[in-house]
Amino acid sequence: MSMPTWDQFMVPVLRVLSDGEVRRLRELREETASAVGLTDEQLAEVLNSGQSKAANRIGWASSYLNRVGALQRPARGQYVITDVGRDLLASHPDVITELDLRALVREGDEWWTAKRSTNRSLNEEPSPLEESTTVLDPVEQIEDGIARIHTEVAADLLTRLHANDPAFFEQAVLDLLLAMGYGGAEGHASQTQLSNDGGIDGIVDQDALGLSRIYVQAKRYTPEASVGRPEIQAFVGALHGNQAGQGVFITTARFSSGARAYAESVPTRVVLIDGARLASLMIRYSVGVQTERTVTIVKIDEDFFE
Repeated sequence: MSMPTWDQFMVPVLRVLSDGEVRRLRELREETASAVGLTDEQLAEVLNSGQSKAANRIGWASSYLNRVGALQRPARGQYVITDVGRDLLASHPDVITELDLRALVREGDEWWTAKRSTNRSLNEEPSPLEESTTVLDPVEQIEDGIARIHTEVAADLLTRLHANDPAFFEQAVLDLLLAMGYGGAEGHASQTQLSNDGGIDGIVDQDALGLSRIYVQAKRYTPEASVGRPEIQAFVGALHGNQAGQGVFITTARFSSGARAYAESVPTRVVLIDGARLASLMIRYSVGVQTERTVTIVKIDEDFFE
């Protein structure tokens, strides 16, 4: 039997966790590998980065199941099955595909860019054609893989931001704004006091004298929560109290349609950044993340051969 693909590991992962016990990722990987019956040779297979191929695939399977609510992470690096996971296993006892997961994704939460799925059972060998043929060209495969990685990192960023205290989150938001170039040449930003802050969590000075300022509100809500119009109205009121004409409201959650409509209707310039955009910006400007590996794509130098 060949090494299962990451999606073929989803059923074994759910079976291992079906007893309801919380397991650390290392334990989950070991028990899943054992349940599948991986050989010593398969366990020894590694990626170019040196990471175990089996551990990597089991990790992705666990991550995707977590993203659709089939698994929960009660703590960092720990997993436990949910009722959604039990139902998913009961309805798909042999194989779970990406299409099956997509059926569990909420509207407006298209969080991965997968283009295909597999319906092979765990005991069925892939054909040479299946192994070599894809609907994506090589460059698209790389971009697709990077998008998947960024999606997983983005979800982890929001989880960790929500797990930390408000002061940490406020500082992370200010660090991001400075990394984006706000704050001028001297890059000055400051947090307000944690209590009685007047509805303002941070201030970014656009010039050395502080004549131009951006006022910031940072709300650390659960990613599933929704920020409504009242919160934006309160922020606009705080901006007026500071005689400010512009502000940024950043949250780990989402904004309701009413909140967005209100922000667009007021003369005060209010920019709303939800959790998805926040995580994307943190990745883009390398705040809270670091580059693990750089991939170089080459092509023929036509000038060399002329």
